[in-house]
Amino acid sequence: MKVLVIGGGGREHTIVWKLSQSSKVDKIYCCPGNAGISEIAECINIDDNNFEAVADFVKYEGIDLTIVGPEAPLSKGIVDVFEKNGRKILGPNSKAAQLEGSKVFSKDLMRRYGIPTAEYKVFTSYLHAEDYVRMKGAPIVIKADGLAAGKGVIMAKTVDEAIAGLKLIMKDRAFGEAGNRVVVEECLDGEEASFMAFTDGKTILPMVSSQDHKRVFDGDQGPNTGGMGAYSPAPVITPEIESVIMEKIMRPTVNGLQSEGIKYKGVLYAGLMIRDNKPYTLEFNCRLGDPETQPVLSRLKTDLTDIALAIADERLSAINLEWKPEVSVCVVAASKGYPGAYEKGKVIKGLDDAGKLDDVIVFHAGTAFNKNKIVTAGGRVLGVTALGKDIKDAKEKAYKAIEKIHFSGMHYRKDIADRAIKRQ
Repeated sequence: MKVLVIGGGGREHTIVWKLSQSSKVDKIYCCPGNAGISEIAECINIDDNNFEAVADFVKYEGIDLTIVGPEAPLSKGIVDVFEKNGRKILGPNSKAAQLEGSKVFSKDLMRRYGIPTAEYKVFTSYLHAEDYVRMKGAPIVIKADGLAAGKGVIMAKTVDEAIAGLKLIMKDRAFGEAGNRVVVEECLDGEEASFMAFTDGKTILPMVSSQDHKRVFDGDQGPNTGGMGAYSPAPVITPEIESVIMEKIMRPTVNGLQSEGIKYKGVLYAGLMIRDNKPYTLEFNCRLGDPETQPVLSRLKTDLTDIALAIADERLSAINLEWKPEVSVCVVAASKGYPGAYEKGKVIKGLDDAGKLDDVIVFHAGTAFNKNKIVTAGGRVLGVTALGKDIKDAKEKAYKAIEKIHFSGMHYRKDIADRAIKRQ
């Protein structure tokens, strides 16, 4: 069969890599792809915002399945277009994707169905939001309503930081229309974790847990990013807590949407805060996380093609998810300046040396070719991922590999998975 993957980051490289292991898959296409993806799939140059053009390509190439990586195409309705044309695609439709596309929609849904989350208020007026922040004090969380590439959440430690965040979103329009509304939210303390599940709208199959590292610098300092590294499993999610997550968060979300006439099919991702052994929902995403996908899919034994087809055909109950016993750690190598303005076009050296190490996979995120050389083309450039017998072993392998890679201005966190190691 033929499969198309939409996207061009580290998550999509991981999806393509996993699909390439399936005996059922004869050909993989990726739109737009990256330098690493081009080694195992055919990268196609189609505007991935032109859904009709992508659907036409699928029709004329006889592609059997499409998998959507990023959030933007889902929110904009790529699944609706494909379903109208009778094409199989993995991902929620635009109504269901509001769960990620609008923080207000998501928080209101959680309130309606009693899903544990932080106290919040919604504002369209900057002045009213500022008054509320001054009244509540800090720490406090400011969230742009719409999509902001993982950077629209400001964890303000002081009132001044919160007000600066409101100005950035609502006055400076740093995230455009995504800042038409803001959610001002209680700041929950505890330990964050990521919990992803496959669902066809009826059956929900949880994946192994993971933990992302959002802040750009060691010790969780600096601004939020799309993610500087991740590991799986997350020890903070015990079997008992996983049971609560499924019963109090995942099932009520899927069932609540269903009761409102919205069938959710695809990947459901809950960003969680674990406080006093209880999970609270920080946000929902409507696709695989990035960089969580790298360590999670590295551990998946079940054929991803079988899972995707079962979701599309609403027969996920027939799938038995199997996972490798090894743990996995992913460390992101980023460009100078990221998560702000960053440089591009820097030649990347050492990829072959890193990739030759045992139990290591170097996933490309922001890479491209320039005169047969692989160069940087994004803020997050690579996701160096390793499997190991435990977190310490996997971390050592990942850092041994990333130390072999070099490009001008490259930076990465040195403390990925340290929290998990301390728990061992």
